[in-house]
Amino acid sequence: MQTIDNDRRTLLKGSAVALALGITGVAQLLASPKAFAAWPKDAFAGRSMDEVMATLFDGAVSPVESGDIFLKAPDIAENGAVVPISVESSLPNVKRIIILVEDNPTPMTAAFNLGEGVKADVSTRIKMGKTSNVIALVESDGNVYAARKNVKVTIGGCGG
Repeated sequence: MQTIDNDRRTLLKGSAVALALGITGVAQLLASPKAFAAWPKDAFAGRSMDEVMATLFDGAVSPVESGDIFLKAPDIAENGAVVPISVESSLPNVKRIIILVEDNPTPMTAAFNLGEGVKADVSTRIKMGKTSNVIALVESDGNVYAARKNVKVTIGGCGG
């Protein structure tokens, strides 16, 4: 009986140590400036499409509509608080995928920085305040391409 108690105590102590080390590691990662270095804070705070585009691309840019971007979104979102979106692209050398919602109070909803050799395929859930165009921007070889889809929202999700 004593062996079982010792094994249990050892397991509990080991678990506590592992949890403490894990929490410390996560705290150090989050405190590191490198963890947030690529986060486009100003773009997420932008209140208009023009403001977001200017912030993201250091000035005016007109994305070219592309058939090489596959934006998957529901035709009708029953709840605007949780709208599943996926973006895939067959364009070469994709650097970034950005998801915007035209009529949201803050249009930028997601940004994904992709490393070299990473397949351009992302999925997320976004909030939509009302029926609007969802726009996927793909930055590839120094150019910006777009695909858009209108999503009808029946119950608002992000106010405004």
